[in-house]
Amino acid sequence: MAFLLYLLLLLTPRYSNSLIPPSPKFYPSSKINSIRFDQGLQNLWGPYHQRVDQSGLTIWLDQTSGSGFKSLHAYTSGYFGASLKLQSGYTAGVIACLYLSNNEALPGRHDEIDMEFLGQTNKEPYVLQTNVYINGSGDGNLVGREMRFHLWFDPTAAFHHYAIHWNPKEIIFLVDDIPIRKYKKRSNSTFPMRPMWVYGSIWDASSWATDNGKYKADYSYQPFIARYKDFKISGCEGEATRNSTCHPATVTPTGAYGLSDKQHSAMRWVQRSYVIYYYCHDMNRDHSATPECGGE
Repeated sequence: MAFLLYLLLLLTPRYSNSLIPPSPKFYPSSKINSIRFDQGLQNLWGPYHQRVDQSGLTIWLDQTSGSGFKSLHAYTSGYFGASLKLQSGYTAGVIACLYLSNNEALPGRHDEIDMEFLGQTNKEPYVLQTNVYINGSGDGNLVGREMRFHLWFDPTAAFHHYAIHWNPKEIIFLVDDIPIRKYKKRSNSTFPMRPMWVYGSIWDASSWATDNGKYKADYSYQPFIARYKDFKISGCEGEATRNSTCHPATVTPTGAYGLSDKQHSAMRWVQRSYVIYYYCHDMNRDHSATPECGGE
């Protein structure tokens, strides 16, 4: 059965509406008001490669610079999302992303939760990489916890909503309100627990982003553009979570942790149909550094 599905995916156009996930029957992004960029975020670098207007934020990369932004506050849990539209055509080596991190506050031992769009050649679709780093596993000798996806739509044709929900027990990644990955807390050593900021950026990652660095950024196609709008932040700032004084938005209809049966069904379907890499299933990896894979 799995082999037949693989053949079907090979024969299906790069972005096909014939393979659409089942409805999760709950849409958490609709429960959270959007904010303007300047209400919760600010430029971090590349100010001359960023434009803010009533329609949202545009950032771009050329030979001189990329650009990045950061939230005004740090959070200990919450829902963090934005709608993105990516550039079409050749974007190999280029990454546009939305992520949580404390790398500036904790250099060399930081935590991070990533949603990264890995640019591609004209012949290949974008790859959405989700990743989790804990206590410096993203510094020096990298120990990533990657799950990579193709998408069931063309992310360059229209805006789509991408979100990270982080609470004390789990991390849930969502695309258009469909959960695509759930990363559970199995121990303190394998789960980020310290305050993080919201970040986004576009930058040159030619050394690894596309086919492990085989294809580089080609600046004859510059500028490379990423558009963001409908920013949504519903999080607990500082130590509020630990004091139980903050209750951020939930992604489940029951208001509890975890996902509903419908959401689990949609997530399993996405993972069966669109996952192209999962670190726990990589036999070339040394899993002594990722003990959570023993429960997968």
